[in-house]
Formats: sequence, C-alpha cells, structure tokens
Amino acid sequence: MNVKILVSLLLLPCVAQSQGFAGLGTEAGDFAQPVPGRSLEFPADHGPHPEYRIEWWYLTANMTGPDGTPYGLQWTLFRSALAPLDGEGWETPQLWMGHAAVTTPDAHHVAERLAWGGVGQAGVQAEPFAAWIDDWAVEGPDFDNLHLTASGGDFAYDVQLRSSGPLVLHGQDGYSVKSGAGQASYYYSRPFFELSGTLSLPDGDIPVTGTAWLDREWSSQPLAEDQQGWDWFSLSFDSGHKLMGFVLRGSTDYTSATWIAADGQATALADGAFVATPLEWHDVAERHVPTAWRVSLPARGVDVTVAALNPDAWMQTSVPYWEGPVTVSGSHDGVAYLEMTGYE
Repeated sequence: MNVKILVSLLLLPCVAQSQGFAGLGTEAGDFAQPVPGRSLEFPADHGPHPEYRIEWWYLTANMTGPDGTPYGLQWTLFRSALAPLDGEGWETPQLWMGHAAVTTPDAHHVAERLAWGGVGQAGVQAEPFAAWIDDWAVEGPDFDNLHLTASGGDFAYDVQLRSSGPLVLHGQDGYSVKSGAGQASYYYSRPFFELSGTLSLPDGDIPVTGTAWLDREWSSQPLAEDQQGWDWFSLSFDSGHKLMGFVLRGSTDYTSATWIAADGQATALADGAFVATPLEWHDVAERHVPTAWRVSLPARGVDVTVAALNPDAWMQTSVPYWEGPVTVSGSHDGVAYLEMTGYE
C-alpha cells in the first residue's frame, strides 16, 4: 500500500468536527462547484469529474436466498481529489477508496481498498461503463446492464444487474441542495435494477435474487460546516413506488426527498416534507446509533417503520459509518437501505 494514499485518506476524519462530516464542509477553494441549470449529459456523466473534490459510485442491494433468508450487499467507489486536475502516474492528485460489504441477519462482512489514481489501479470510464479498484469491478456494455464483483477475507459476490426503469434526477434536474446555506451536489440514481447471482460466505455459496439501487453524486463542498452527518434512506415499496430521502444533521436539520413513481417519474420534495424520527437505538463499535426509525412523507401517505436487518452493520473503514439493509412496514411494505454517518 502506498503511504501517500493511506495518509491522505486517513486525514479526512480529522477535520470532521469543524468542517462537516469527513471534511465535506471544507471550503471548495479552486475546485469546481455545482450550479443550478447545468444539464446532466449521459453517458459522459457516468464517468469521473476530476475538477470536483469528491465523487462516488454507490450501489446497494436487497436480496434473498433460496430459503427466503434476506441479505444485503454494498459496493462503493469513492474518488477524492487533492487538487482540481487529473494527471498520469504518481503525479495525479486523484485518490480512490472502495468499500464492499455483505450483511446477513447474523453477520456483517466488510472490506476496503485504497488506491492512487493515474497508475491503473482504480478508475472509471463512461462508455462502455467500467468502475474498478484492484479486482473489484462494476462494468458492462452500458449503464443498464452491469456485472458486479468484489471480495473480502470472508466473503465475495458475483452478480448481474439489469435495469427495468429510467435514470432518476434528484433535486432540480440533478442539482441537489444540501443545506439552507446552499451547499449542493449533482445527484442522480438508477434505482430499478433487478439482481441475480451468487454470494460466497463462510458456510458456502448462496444463489440470490433481488433488487439494487445505484447512486451517483459529485461535489466540492456538499455539506455546510456545521453538518456533522446524515441519515439516508432508499426505500423500494412492494407497490413499485420508491422513495429517496435524507436528513442532514446540523445546528438546523435539513431534509430532501424524491418520490419515484413505479414508471420512474420523479417528484422532488423540499426541505421539511420528509420526516425521519429515531425509534430504537443500538450500541455498536462504541457508537450509539438509531437502527429503527419512523419515516413519513405526508404528501404521499407514507408512514412506515424502518428497522435494521442486522443492527451491527457497522462499516469499520477509514471513515467509519453504519450501512445496511432494512425492512419497511406500515402504510407501505417493502425493503430499503439505510446509511448513517457522524454518530459518536
């Protein structure tokens, strides 16, 4: 492992307290900033944007095995830049970090990879689409049909993804505001993937089927300085409708949500429309984390309880957080994923 990679990535949490979670509230400086009115362009925007400081390709999946056992899967590639330019070889300021996980009702398996850009160890190309770090990859002839692989010391997965719905742009045509002060990102999702493949766990291989959700986001200062973390929900209801919602926690909480109809039509919802209230808390990794929630969206008649499949789904990575599959019950039934950051 290159020492520069490790030092640069591990410095991120050190500024979390004064400049937002993991330093994401730090002033953008010379980096590019999202602006409203920019039209996202595809397939180009599936690829990297080195002039922005932070970017990710983020995939989660809710699955079941042949006996009905539920499982969760995560695959994430982060790009973080030390300066707003690209480059070749070891001179590039682009850093890469990969996270992979499998969650079962009784276990949570996690692995992390770190890489320096410019040397081929990690990267993304828009067409044909490919994102990789070492031997982990998500790739395919296009962004609708993907092959996903990753492995850790005690798990692996190899799955196929087929999209049955359109891209969804969050906020104002992909311009997603994150605070009352106006911090923002470009943010879109492909939330209609059907999944099939194999999990490899200590007890053997398990064929799985399910649904997956891929998020794309990039910015240079996505948080305000006082925002210390977020709670992000991606809910897939049995009715075919979907809901993305998040709460950014700060001196004043800020929320945003997107209601996604079964045909993929998206409706952006302003601050305050989406409500998430903790119901139960759990101690994990010396943190006190809410692992059951009441989530409501009154404008769409949503009032559900969201509960963790495995409350111990802690990502003990360079920048630690909670991430795992959750169940959904109440006014709507379904499955979902929950990510929570900034808890102590």
